[in-house]
Amino acid sequence: MQIKPTALAHLSKVPRLGGRALVKLYRLTFSPLIGFHCRHLPTCSQYADEALDRFGLWAGGWMTLARLLRCHPWGTDGLDFVPHALPPGARWYLPWRYARWRGVNTQPPPRRADT
Repeated sequence: MQIKPTALAHLSKVPRLGGRALVKLYRLTFSPLIGFHCRHLPTCSQYADEALDRFGLWAGGWMTLARLLRCHPWGTDGLDFVPHALPPGARWYLPWRYARWRGVNTQPPPRRADT
């Protein structure tokens, strides 16, 4: 039995969709209870959803973790967008390199022509 390439493409998106489903669940349940007090734009849940959609569960999850760790009373604030490309030194076996652990964007990243 041979698996079609389209079936493999759909299977590779399962972890990404699972992560995005957890973000959606948070938005519908806990977020209204906690209140909307995010220090960044876009909000942490919007950032997580976009990072997971763009880079998948592994890289997007590390980017989200770094963002959540920056979002505390003495942390950063302001505009903080998901990058359009992975950092040059990022490797799957060096996951901390996927994320920006300090600081925020001074301006939005330039839009790609295909979006």
